[in-house]
Amino acid sequence: MSTNAQQRLAFAAKVPIVLQSFPRLQSRKGPAGLERFDDEARFLRSWLERPLVTGAVTPSGKLLARTMASYVDPRVPGPVLELGPGTGPVTQALIRRGVAEDRLVLVEYNPDFCKLLKRRFPKAAIVQGDAYDLREALREVLREPAAATVSSLPLFTKPMEVRLSLLQDAHDLMHPGAPFIQFTYAVVPPLPTRGADYTASGSNRVWLNLPPARVWVYRRRAGSPKRDRPKGLDAASLSAGVDSPSRT
Repeated sequence: MSTNAQQRLAFAAKVPIVLQSFPRLQSRKGPAGLERFDDEARFLRSWLERPLVTGAVTPSGKLLARTMASYVDPRVPGPVLELGPGTGPVTQALIRRGVAEDRLVLVEYNPDFCKLLKRRFPKAAIVQGDAYDLREALREVLREPAAATVSSLPLFTKPMEVRLSLLQDAHDLMHPGAPFIQFTYAVVPPLPTRGADYTASGSNRVWLNLPPARVWVYRRRAGSPKRDRPKGLDAASLSAGVDSPSRT
């Protein structure tokens, strides 16, 4: 053995070995953590059963939900429509944004999610129906123009004509210039950014969401024509104000 090796061994024998202990991270299995885990499990189960309907494997993250809600102005009168709310992360963000819970109209196709939303948001109007047939779904509920539409629908699972029809229906049901807010995981927008009767703008990509997402906002151009007014939303009901919506 070399002299240098002998010196290193002798030094090591004199130095005590210290095993440093680090504080254990607190468990995140509190009520909020368990609720989040349950929501993710519900989404995964729903996606496995109906992937083209649910569209996402997990609920929207808090930062993405806040970004979507930031485009809603709580001062604009009228109900706020949410399409495909799932377990309610964007709904919660809208309430934190300042939108009163009793102004929310949540259109959800999944009956299990509807029951969950009813428990979490008892003052909101929960409509179990097909958001792609928006006029029929809201025929007995909407009594005045909406202030905004917030959508988490998986638009890329539908043909372009269906997406554009949904956008036009939503614009018909809202105040002029009110936003149709849609998020997407894709690198391209879910609807064309150049439309004859609407404008489009996109947010920065929300990198902290998993997977990263972007929010697109579509507003009808001033003077663009509406389609036939849906049943239940006539001039008399518009001038009379909001009736108590029917709920499931």
